[in-house]
Amino acid sequence: MKLSKIFGLHAVQSALHYSPDKITQAWIDGQRQDQRLARVIADLEALGIRPEKTERKKLDRFAEGGQHQGIVIEVEMPGELPEHDLKTAVENLTAPALFLVLDHVQDPHNLGACLRTADATGVHGVIITKDNAAGITPTVCKVASGAAETVPVYQVTNLARTLRWLKEQGIWVFGAAGDTAQSAFQSDFKVPMALVVGAEGKGLRRLTQEACDMLVALPMRGSVESLNLSVATGVLLYEVLRQRTTA
Repeated sequence: MKLSKIFGLHAVQSALHYSPDKITQAWIDGQRQDQRLARVIADLEALGIRPEKTERKKLDRFAEGGQHQGIVIEVEMPGELPEHDLKTAVENLTAPALFLVLDHVQDPHNLGACLRTADATGVHGVIITKDNAAGITPTVCKVASGAAETVPVYQVTNLARTLRWLKEQGIWVFGAAGDTAQSAFQSDFKVPMALVVGAEGKGLRRLTQEACDMLVALPMRGSVESLNLSVATGVLLYEVLRQRTTA
C-alpha cells in the first residue's frame, strides 16, 4: 500500500469527493478556526476520521514548505497499472478508443493537468513511460483534482512497441508535432485513436514519431512558437470531443 500526504483545502476536498475511502489519517492546525476548515473537519469526522490537532510547524514539515492551509491528510495513493492491464482494457472497449500517450513527460504539474483534461473529455486511459517520466505523486493528484483516481494510468517499458501494438488492434496513432503541415482541425478524430504528446521543450522522440500514423499540429497565429504541453493537450482532446459529439 502506497501512502502519501495531501495538503491544502482544495486538494483535501477533492480527496473527500473522489476517494473518501482512501483517507487514512488527518492533521489540522489547532490554532486555526474558519468555516471552510470546519466543514472539511466535519466531513472527515463523518467518515470516522478524527483529525489530530497539532502545531503549524508539524504541518509545515508534512507539506514540505507548501501551502497546507491548516490541514494535511494521509491517503492511499492510486498507482500506475501494468501493460497487461492496458491490453485487457483495449480488448474490453465498447466505444471507439481514445487514449492519451505522454512521451517522457517529466513535469508532475503537466501530468496532473493532462489527467484532469483526460477525465473531462472521456479518455479511456493515459499511457506513460516507465523511465524518464513523471508517475503518480501527491503533486500530480493535487493538480488533477480527483482525475488521478478516475482515469487509468498505464505504465509501459517500450513506448514504440506499445504504439505498434495499438495499431495492430485497429487504433490510429496521432502524434502532436509543431513542424507538420497537417492541421489537427482538418484531421479525422472520429476513428479509434491514441493521441501522443511529447515532453515540453523536446517534443516527440524520433522512434515515437516513426510509430505514429500521422502527425498533427495546432495552428499558431501569434508570435509564440508553441503552447504549454498541458494546454496543447487540452485543445487537441477537446477537438476530438467536438468531432465525436457533432452530428
